[in-house]
Amino acid sequence: MDTTVISNQERNQLRQDTAGTANVIHFNNAGASLPPDVVVDTVVDYLKEEALAGGYETEYKYREQLANTYALIAKLINAEPEEIAVVENASTAWCIGFNGIDFKAGDEVITSEMEYVTNIIGFLNAEKNSGIKIKLIPNDENGNFSLAELENAISPKTKLIAITHIASTTGGMIPIVEIGKIARKHNVLYLVDACQSAGQVPVDVKEIGCDMLSVTGRKYLRAPRGTGFLFVKREIQDKLKPLFMDGFSAPDVKPARFNLRADARRFELYEKNRALTLGLGKAIEYALTIGIDRIWERIQLLAAILRGKLTSIDGITVQDFGAEQCGIVTFTVHGFDAAQVKNYLAQKHINVSVGKAISTLYFMNKNNLTNVVRASVHYYNTEEEINAMCDELRVLLKQ
Repeated sequence: MDTTVISNQERNQLRQDTAGTANVIHFNNAGASLPPDVVVDTVVDYLKEEALAGGYETEYKYREQLANTYALIAKLINAEPEEIAVVENASTAWCIGFNGIDFKAGDEVITSEMEYVTNIIGFLNAEKNSGIKIKLIPNDENGNFSLAELENAISPKTKLIAITHIASTTGGMIPIVEIGKIARKHNVLYLVDACQSAGQVPVDVKEIGCDMLSVTGRKYLRAPRGTGFLFVKREIQDKLKPLFMDGFSAPDVKPARFNLRADARRFELYEKNRALTLGLGKAIEYALTIGIDRIWERIQLLAAILRGKLTSIDGITVQDFGAEQCGIVTFTVHGFDAAQVKNYLAQKHINVSVGKAISTLYFMNKNNLTNVVRASVHYYNTEEEINAMCDELRVLLKQ
């Protein structure tokens, strides 16, 4: 893989490949990135062909390309195609993995204060219905996850370690590789939410040592909305119970019994949007061509520039914590609610989002935050765009 820095010339070409960059300054990549034109064309062209030739007939024609999406996902995360299930989003993927575990009363689930709302709801639902116990590992005074506290929290009743790698409402990152080593040492199931990670940070499931990993397509992968996938390690597929089944997930059916597929696609249903599946594959192919290491280097550079410029503005407080930080930059503006800031910037054709307390409930409550402005950079963003947003924030603060 080419590890050279993305040059200005290459960046300009990447922007030319993305029609949306001519219309807006897009700092909402942690919500949904602007897709490359080739991804849009892939989806639209497939839908047009379906309309002209028929849905099943078009699927058959593109069967090899559709199957290749699984190979591309596997390459992205260093897995096997048989360990991938394509689903609608990261929440679906996470819920399939988590709720597939056979929890018993007294089982313990260990998590961090950075968990996403969907996952918290899952924990609480399992607590209510199965009698599990939730153990929360808080960050230390510097905003870092404590590996020592995790070790201390593990007991013979620990069934699962469930960790969100990158939280929704802050730029800090959790050390998922080191956590994986602890999970393997204690032979505990390990579920990673990589919703904000894939496409931004190199993700290697073998290095992480996770049993399951959930991902969405719309964020840093720049795939269409309504796409995502679940990685389930081959060795544990038979240990998870499918939440739903059809003739695709269980193709061997007799009057008195049925058998599931022998791969992770047992966690899918047959009917899904094939155009979006192709779009997901094309987005991953586009990212792999650039190189995830290079993308990550570019994102870190832009995020550091943005944090530095925001910190220099009186009235703005950057709210990111932890030793390792990503392309999500969160901040508050004195005298203005996050929604006011978002709406003001939107009038200037600058897209940011609002990080709400509910999205990362443990973390936000601990830090007495009701909401934050979230500006998330991608490799196609520029320093000039960062300067433009900071200039507008200075104007806002003078009002």
